[in-house]
Amino acid sequence: MAEAILQVRDLYKHYPLTRGVLFKKQVGAVRAVDGVDFDLHEGETLGIVGESGCGKSTVAKMLVNLERPTSGSILYKGEDITTLSQRALRSVRRNIQMVFQDPYTSLNPRMTVGDIIGEPFDIHPEVAPKGDRRRKVQELLDVVGLNPEYVNRYPHQFSGGQRQRIGIARGLALKPEVIVADEPVSALDVSVQAQVVNLLEQLQNEFKLSYVFIAHDLSIVRHISDRVGVMYLGRIVEIGTGTQIYDHPTHPYTQALLSAVPVPDPEAREHRERIILTGDVPSPANIPSGCRFRTRCWKAQERCELEVPELAVPAVFRLTDSPAKHDSACHFAEEKHVVPAEGETEGETGDGTEGGTWGGGGT
Repeated sequence: MAEAILQVRDLYKHYPLTRGVLFKKQVGAVRAVDGVDFDLHEGETLGIVGESGCGKSTVAKMLVNLERPTSGSILYKGEDITTLSQRALRSVRRNIQMVFQDPYTSLNPRMTVGDIIGEPFDIHPEVAPKGDRRRKVQELLDVVGLNPEYVNRYPHQFSGGQRQRIGIARGLALKPEVIVADEPVSALDVSVQAQVVNLLEQLQNEFKLSYVFIAHDLSIVRHISDRVGVMYLGRIVEIGTGTQIYDHPTHPYTQALLSAVPVPDPEAREHRERIILTGDVPSPANIPSGCRFRTRCWKAQERCELEVPELAVPAVFRLTDSPAKHDSACHFAEEKHVVPAEGETEGETGDGTEGGTWGGGGT
């Protein structure tokens, strides 16, 4: 496996809850991210999935230092970027860029496309001298599949998919090594989603990029990701390769998520088990003791209330060669076949990977 370019260790982000007007007193905290660990390797795509409010976007913002963590470390090539000064952080930010969720609000409506994509060159003039910037911007537009002559147009003159391509071009401007994509296709139509996802894959191969890809749509994450981390209430509860997570899930929450994914084959849809969770997601300001998923889990026992499960290979799989041998934070982890494995439907290759490019199928 390639060397880890990003290493996230014991990452926390708590937002204080205060009471009072003149004399404010902290009475609690919203634990948005509550102890996250993962590695991102060179040339890899790590997908992060989970319900709204589980902390995915907060993790993304901390990776690019738009949010400062409460505690923990983010190592970029072995250097902890959470402790760097603003001056030292400037050079690191050039190598870790972000593509935002909404392709319209993330672009300044008063700036032309040329100014939007060229703005990073004002902050890092060493990348493109002033006389060379227009040509660089036109090259970036061409790379993302837009007409280079669009440099003088404004964001409102483009469709949603075209605007997202502009956002991707801006992210590529400084030739980064890591791109954090925070739900980059969730605001787009399914057909346009396919174009943008295929573009991201093409650019990854061309520029040797590493992605942290955040999304709700499990079919997109399965297509684009090498490994997948499943988040619930501020923590990663299961992480492994795409095959391990989708075909051999061991955590009850992952199994419940996968059971909700639409299956195109009517026969497979008729015979699969549908897992319906009861109750609401607990508030991140009042997280349950022990396992945070226990209030909605059909396997919950007394141990789940008293003991926090460790994110590790379950003991039952440690001495096996099973694909279920991957990290899962559950005291009673067991494999459950929820959706048809890749390769069981037409149009997919026998080695478990999809044939050709992705063409939709969002939830």
